[in-house]
Amino acid sequence: MQVIAPAAFTLALFVLWELVCRVFKLPLTILPAPMDVFGALWQFRAPIYDNALVTLWTTIAGFLIATVFGLVLGIFVGWHRAIYSALYPVMVGFNSIPKVAVVPVLILWFGLGEVPAIITAFLISFFPIVVNVATGLATTEPELEDVLRALGASRLDVMRKVGIPRSMPYFFGSLKVAITLAFVGAVVSETVGANKGLGKLMLDAQSAFQVPIVFAGLLVLAVLGIILYVITALIEKRFTRWAFRGQHR
Repeated sequence: MQVIAPAAFTLALFVLWELVCRVFKLPLTILPAPMDVFGALWQFRAPIYDNALVTLWTTIAGFLIATVFGLVLGIFVGWHRAIYSALYPVMVGFNSIPKVAVVPVLILWFGLGEVPAIITAFLISFFPIVVNVATGLATTEPELEDVLRALGASRLDVMRKVGIPRSMPYFFGSLKVAITLAFVGAVVSETVGANKGLGKLMLDAQSAFQVPIVFAGLLVLAVLGIILYVITALIEKRFTRWAFRGQHR
């Protein structure tokens, strides 16, 4: 049922989309029908595949860097409430900067290519990881900390045996958000300046009024995002099954 319901709903959306395009006779340059999109996806499968690999690689690379950096920084920020209070406003301010405004600077520093896309994917996806890990650590019950300290546990012991395990659901929950944001960052960078990637492909197709190719690229991005989200959710279930045991009764 967990697979059938989303598949049926998605199929219904495609059917409705097809009917709207056919009934109202919408031109391809405005809204191509799903059959036109799938036709473009098959006709241009080679360049779409090549560019999709580039976008997938830059997204995963940026996401993995954000995961490591976000976890370490989140533990540091959540280590003590004073650190949390001092650094949290700075991180909020940094995250408020539109990443599309940073991409030209990255291109100026690193040139056209994959590096700006990787860095943009990292910048846009690490913040949710830091915030969730830090929040999970900073919200550990003071009473529990007092009991453990009374039993002789050090600050490191409390963090290692209680704080970090307790923050794992927060951490994996943030990963599911971060992986989708990483795609956004990579594609934004590719549309601003890149040699390859789905963002570059869609930008070129838009310039040539090849709207079905644009929608084909969007469809591929959606599928890749769903696949990586599902993989992340499966890993979350594997390592934090104890946090969801009440939901399986």
